[in-house]
Amino acid sequence: MLPRVYVSRRLPAPALALLASRCRVAAWDSDEPVPRPVLVQAVADADGLLATLSDRIDATLLDRAPRLRAVSNLAVGYDNIDVGACTARGIVVTNTPGVLTEATADLAFALLLATARRLPEAERFLRAGRWTGWKPMELAGVDVYGATLGIVGFGRIGQAVARRARGFAMRILYFSRTPLPEAAADLGAEYRPLDELLAEADFVSLHVPLTPETRGLIGERELGLMKPSAILINTARGAVVDEEALCRALAARRIRAAGLDVYAEEPIGADHPLLALDNVVALPHIGSATEATRTRMAVLAAQNLLAALEGRRPAHVVNPEVWREEHL
Repeated sequence: MLPRVYVSRRLPAPALALLASRCRVAAWDSDEPVPRPVLVQAVADADGLLATLSDRIDATLLDRAPRLRAVSNLAVGYDNIDVGACTARGIVVTNTPGVLTEATADLAFALLLATARRLPEAERFLRAGRWTGWKPMELAGVDVYGATLGIVGFGRIGQAVARRARGFAMRILYFSRTPLPEAAADLGAEYRPLDELLAEADFVSLHVPLTPETRGLIGERELGLMKPSAILINTARGAVVDEEALCRALAARRIRAAGLDVYAEEPIGADHPLLALDNVVALPHIGSATEATRTRMAVLAAQNLLAALEGRRPAHVVNPEVWREEHL
C-alpha cells in the first residue's frame, strides 16, 4: 500500500510528479494558502505532509493526524512548525536549505541597491510625470561601492551576500553566535559584536533564522545604535525586527531607509504604516522566487518526504533525534 501524502499548495509539476509516482497524493490545488479547517481534515489520514510557511503545524493539528510520520517544509526556515511537538510524536521534520542560497542573496543585494539608489521612488516619480529634466541633486541616493556592510547571521546566505559585496569593494563586517574565522578570512570579513557592527555599518543586512533568541533582535535600542545615514535590509524573517520601532526610526529619519522582503505578519496589510513611508522599499516575500530555485526547492521537499516515508534518511532533517530513535 502506497503512503498517503497531502500537499498544502500547488507545486511545480516535477515535484508533484515525483510524489505521485510513489505515493497516493492529495493536494490543495491553489497558489493561495490552504484554509486551516481543510488542512486539519486533510492530514487526518495522511502519512506525510508537504507544508509551506503559511501552514501552522502545531500540537492541535498533529493530534488530528495519528498516522503522520513526516512533515516536509518547503522553506529553509521552519518557525511555522512546532518541532518539539513533532519530535514528541516521532514525526520527522525536514527543510530545504542550500538550493535557495544564491537566489536569496541576489534579492538581498538587489534590495540594498534599490534602497540605496531610491530606484522604486525614482520609477514612481517618472511614471507620475513629475520629471521635468535633469537636476543636480534630484533623487540623489547613497554610494554602495566602497561602503561598509554589516551582515547579521553568517550562514550560507550571509556568506553569499558577502561574496556579492566584494564585487563592490565593500568593507564587510559580520556577526554570528559563533565567530567563523575561516569563512571570514576567505571573504575578507571582520567579526564584530552586534552593537559594534550596528554602529559601524552603512548597510545592515539580516540573515538569521527566527528563534526565541532572534525574535525582536533589532529593536528600539539597536536601531538607535545605527548611523542616521544607515540602511537596514531584511530578507530573513519579519519578526526579527520590532516593526513598530522600525516605523518610528524611519519616520523620524533616525535611520535613512529600509529594504524589506519579510514582515511579522504575512501578507502585510496594504494599510500597514511601513508601506506609507517613502524611505521603505517593500517586496512581497520573493527572496527565493526564481522559476529554477522554486522548482528545486519543491523537488527537494518532495525528495525529503519520500526518503522519510521509505525509511531512508532525508538529506535535511531538522530533528535528527527522531531519526536516530526510529532507526536504532
